[in-house]
Amino acid sequence: MTHPRLLCLCFVAAVFSFGLMTEDAQAQLDRVYTHDSGTASSGTITTVTKNGIQLKVGSNTKNFSEDEIRKVAFQGDPPPLARAREFAIDGQYEQALDELKALDFNTISRELIKVDATYYRFLSRAKLALAGQGDRKAATAEGLSFAGSNRDSYHFYSVAKLLGDLALAQKQHAKALQFYGALAQAPSTESKIQSRYLIGVTLLEQDDIPGAEKAFSDVASVEVNSTSALRLKTLAKAGQAVALAKGGKAKEGLELADKLITELNPTDIEMSAKIYNAQGASYEAAGDIEGAILAYLHTHLMFSGQPDAHATALSRLVELWPKVGRTERAAEARQELQTRYPGFVN
Repeated sequence: MTHPRLLCLCFVAAVFSFGLMTEDAQAQLDRVYTHDSGTASSGTITTVTKNGIQLKVGSNTKNFSEDEIRKVAFQGDPPPLARAREFAIDGQYEQALDELKALDFNTISRELIKVDATYYRFLSRAKLALAGQGDRKAATAEGLSFAGSNRDSYHFYSVAKLLGDLALAQKQHAKALQFYGALAQAPSTESKIQSRYLIGVTLLEQDDIPGAEKAFSDVASVEVNSTSALRLKTLAKAGQAVALAKGGKAKEGLELADKLITELNPTDIEMSAKIYNAQGASYEAAGDIEGAILAYLHTHLMFSGQPDAHATALSRLVELWPKVGRTERAAEARQELQTRYPGFVN
């Protein structure tokens, strides 16, 4: 007869082993994380298109549109990719590339994983290039290669947006409009709104004031509920402020920029940097050089953690300081711009 204590120990061991098997089985599933949830949906990916992902969860199927996916952790992810993905999502692009250097792409047998690794490598290089810390032409070529080879990737529209950003940074406005226009083909309303906003940004840089005002007005007037869409509406209003100032309505433009600043959430560093830069551009258009300097200084001193906005602010300070007789401050701004963002061209 088996001793009761021995039976108990055997039962505990069996439960523990089952738990390990269950955890291991769960770890082998594909996991889809969305922007509005900290938890993942686990299952097996059955379909991937540029519009989203279909996941089989037990006997059920769940669909995720491309705009709601924050990340996907795949069954069989190599550890360097898993770490690089987290670094890239967190904006630590150099660390992401360091991790991906340790990854031998030829050893990745699952195509979905190889595509994901290729995307995060491009994303990191593109973001660094936009901040003046990489080759924009090389990043563009890499993005075009990805888009041409992976038209069914759920990253497709993200790549189109990055290609638009790179084109705009290189003053290739026609190409920027083409890439940003592609976002309007996405099924989500938010992607269509983003497309219209970015087209407005491009038209504003081309000094097509009526076209920019129309694009920004379209975005600012749309009814939305999501946080990200509301941010786009705020950015569109910032664009409207600059367009008004450049179009000869300096008072209205500056009033709108000032209003946006009073409504800012100070913890939203990206938004704050862009709004202060918009205020600076509005002051510039109105001929108020000192006001523009103060606005750009705010970005420089308070939001230097946003590389693209910070580089833009520094580049404008290089141009504006001499106009108030402060050439030494212009030299300081130029030195920091060249040191931190050596390839930046505004």
